[in-house]
Amino acid sequence: MENAVRHAPTTYSSYVAVGDSFTEGMCDELSPDGHYRGWADRLAERLAAERPAGDFRYANLAVRGKLIGQIHDEQIDTATAMGADLVTLAGGLNDVLRPRCDVVRVEDLLGRSATALRATGATVVLFTSTDPTRRMAGSARLLPAILRMKAFVHELAQDPGIAVVDLFSAPCFDDRRLWAEDRLHLSPEGHRRVAEAVSEALGRPTAIDWRAPLAPADPPRRTEKLAADARWARTHLGPWVGRRLTGRSSGDGRAPKRAELLPFEAREAQGA
Repeated sequence: MENAVRHAPTTYSSYVAVGDSFTEGMCDELSPDGHYRGWADRLAERLAAERPAGDFRYANLAVRGKLIGQIHDEQIDTATAMGADLVTLAGGLNDVLRPRCDVVRVEDLLGRSATALRATGATVVLFTSTDPTRRMAGSARLLPAILRMKAFVHELAQDPGIAVVDLFSAPCFDDRRLWAEDRLHLSPEGHRRVAEAVSEALGRPTAIDWRAPLAPADPPRRTEKLAADARWARTHLGPWVGRRLTGRSSGDGRAPKRAELLPFEAREAQGA
């Protein structure tokens, strides 16, 4: 696979997830501890199952709403100090969603973050964004920045210790069933597929073809679509715009769900 890690170890003994709501696991099912599960927890469960009991550690430092500067300043030093042998890094899309995004600065901070994580000897996994123009009206303005970031991430993956999960090239993510009602975060099925995609990027077995389209579904009636659009605007778009206007974030004051690199058993995520 293009941009997959070369010479990956047989198993990983420790994993740190870094990023924003995408990695925190927003809108997935809930784990027994009350947090969203998310693709990173799903991946950690799979990696833990490959190790002897008690011999796998996992931390998830991601917090919803974080910009790339906050991820760099608040999570990278902590992640590098943990010395895990696998790190996933996703960030920058929250910046791109804002008007007048400085893409050069986003690339600089993402590149510095990836370089710092690789300097520890960790395998690093990066991501490209999905293509929002294929499922969200009015998102065409985002495409130039998203394409530029996509190219930049693939440049970083010239390092044999960096893998890329290329979600942009997977048309299955055009299906709204892979997205939550807010249209910004993944549904449980979306999280399941990203976990499979990361496993593939690491040169590991996958349980499903994560790129495969879902079974066809009847299109919603026009009245249903209009009602859903109105509900989305009222419940999700309005509050999002309000936070942008007031400089607030959904992650303000929120701590990471797994702030320490602690033993993680596969059973911790089961039942979610």
